Amino acid sequence: MTSPADPSAHLVDVDLDGFRHEVLDASAARPVLVDFWADWCAPCHALAPHLRRVVADLDGRIGLAKVEVDEGENMKLAGQYKLRGFPTVILFYRGEELARFSGARSRHEILDWLRIHLPDALAGLAMS
Repeated sequence: MTSPADPSAHLVDVDLDGFRHEVLDASAARPVLVDFWADWCAPCHALAPHLRRVVADLDGRIGLAKVEVDEGENMKLAGQYKLRGFPTVILFYRGEELARFSGARSRHEILDWLRIHLPDALAGLAMS
């Protein structure tokens, strides 16, 4: 039995200064999920392992960028994308926002959401 790939290979912590390069530019090559989270937010901590598992399951088909909104000037990104609560996950592809959701979700709910928004990228992917 093989284990899922190491999610850290497809995960990056992002701040305001690196957002354009690590998310918008990087999404030209593959879709990037951006997890806007805060350390004080319990649902953020509940969602994080599910996002990491999904990214590991997809083994490079999608990237994950994490933005801690309370660090530095990262709240400006939250304002720019008009976030109303945390966690909020935004899917970027080809430099544009494709979709978003807020609140904690299970691994299966995230995969179903991705299948709706990225049917070509996830075509033929069998996961339990």
